[in-house]
Amino acid sequence: MSVEQHMAIVLKTDINVVQSESRFKISLIKKLVVNLSKVVLVLGLVSLSACGGSGNDETPIPEEKVYPDYTDITASGGDTTTFDASESGHGFSTPAPNLTDAELALHLEGDLSFETAFTTAPNSAHPELDGLGPVFNNADCNSCHQRDGRNSTPTIPAGQSRVKLGSDAGIFLRISMAPTEPCVAGTSSNDYCAPIPVPDFGGQLFHRGVLQARPDWQQNQFIGQADVYLSYETKVVTYDDGTSVTLKKPLFAVENPYDAPGETIASANITSNLLQDDVLMGWRNGMPVFGLGLLEAIAEADILANVDEHDTDNDGISGRANYVFDAVKAKAGDSHPVSLGRFGWKANTPSVRVQSLGALRGDIGVTNPLFPNESIAGTALHDSYLTRTGFVDTGTGVDGEPEASAEFSDSVVFYAETLAVPARRNVANSNVREGARLFEQLNCTGCHKPSFVTKTSGNIGGSPMSPSHMGQTIYPFTDMLLHDMGDELADGRPDFLADGNEWRTRPLWGIGLTQTVNPQAGFLHDGRAATLEEAILWHGGEAQKSQQDFMALTAEERSQVIDFLMSL
Repeated sequence: MSVEQHMAIVLKTDINVVQSESRFKISLIKKLVVNLSKVVLVLGLVSLSACGGSGNDETPIPEEKVYPDYTDITASGGDTTTFDASESGHGFSTPAPNLTDAELALHLEGDLSFETAFTTAPNSAHPELDGLGPVFNNADCNSCHQRDGRNSTPTIPAGQSRVKLGSDAGIFLRISMAPTEPCVAGTSSNDYCAPIPVPDFGGQLFHRGVLQARPDWQQNQFIGQADVYLSYETKVVTYDDGTSVTLKKPLFAVENPYDAPGETIASANITSNLLQDDVLMGWRNGMPVFGLGLLEAIAEADILANVDEHDTDNDGISGRANYVFDAVKAKAGDSHPVSLGRFGWKANTPSVRVQSLGALRGDIGVTNPLFPNESIAGTALHDSYLTRTGFVDTGTGVDGEPEASAEFSDSVVFYAETLAVPARRNVANSNVREGARLFEQLNCTGCHKPSFVTKTSGNIGGSPMSPSHMGQTIYPFTDMLLHDMGDELADGRPDFLADGNEWRTRPLWGIGLTQTVNPQAGFLHDGRAATLEEAILWHGGEAQKSQQDFMALTAEERSQVIDFLMSL
């Protein structure tokens, strides 16, 4: 090889090395430039974020989720909470665990009283059981409050359009006359704004009766004041995502009243007092009976603190108190026997005692020391019944006392006052926690106030309160006030100061166990809602915005709200 050739090879090699090194350096420089650009971009975003940014260059930072204080609470009833109710068919039937031995004995006695099935008077073999009727809705407390919860919702048999209420019905009709004008303040001269009784019928329609309750008893044996039929109408609600839900509304038909047998609303010439155009009627379902003593132990001032009758805060939610006749005060000689209404679908009773003994006399027909007269006393039906049966069932025993003794009455009242509140469940579940946050976001707490602290002394129902109720932090999720729930839920029937659209906020504690205790139970005042979702969709009036906001949620979010409610 010549010198020239060798030099040419060396030169070519050097050039290749230089070119290779140049390409490496260029590649390295490019990578450095790209990485530097990324660093500059990140620093720029951080700078914009720190300074607040401007225009379309701003990058939002996700808001930190805030969960309400009650998210992790399990002891809904304070020290009265039972933690043994999960998935139990008797989850509402446990005595409060903080009762004394003497109180527990009285509670258990009351449990037996609550289960007592009464018979027609006279019953010489078991006089302690007689007194049923002569007209009534059920023969024992448990039929309307199955396992201390809600009653079963009536179903329509296949091939039929309606069902006649019988012995298995826990639902009934309240009745009254339409007032000529709203009652705004209760006094002795206007019967404290109480519903106006239907002449010769009263304030509640009793569809059952003892054998000879009616003048035409041979044709209508064991029939009460009238026959009541239930049917349903339906409508479909559709979410924006296309999911639809069918809602049902119960309708009633009243026929064959005792004062005009065979007559119906379609009769050519209506003569019955019950079927007149100015008679108002509304369905009522039995309600759960646990935790009632705690609700009565809430200081009146704490309930009234949430009243916003004229919506001064402009949130669309008012909240009104109902003031009602108090039989306990009247018996004690109070010159103005009126108290804050706390119980009943329209907050139309002031205490567990009035509620319990009023139902004993009304729903069952058993007189007692607080209500010593028959619910239909003075009506043509009662007068004819007494004459027909020889005055053997007057509502007064052979001893001159009411049919239920003071001891029986006190025990059943104490039982209803001291049933334990079931503990919450699954509070650590992520969907339950999200549901709690959404429940707050939807402003459901505008009516369903989460918590109260009970008073530390005083009376309930005219008697000293149990120490088990004192100073308890409770989570009932109710403000105990009246709210306009819209025309769809209205029955048009006023009750003391409550108008036809208003209902008391139902406590939500224990609601997740409702259909564990009774799989056939429904929700709302007439059992129309088969699920909690349906109950929400029926909300209107003051709850309309919350209902609409619920409908605007995603399917997952709606499910989370239900999961939270099921944890209560």
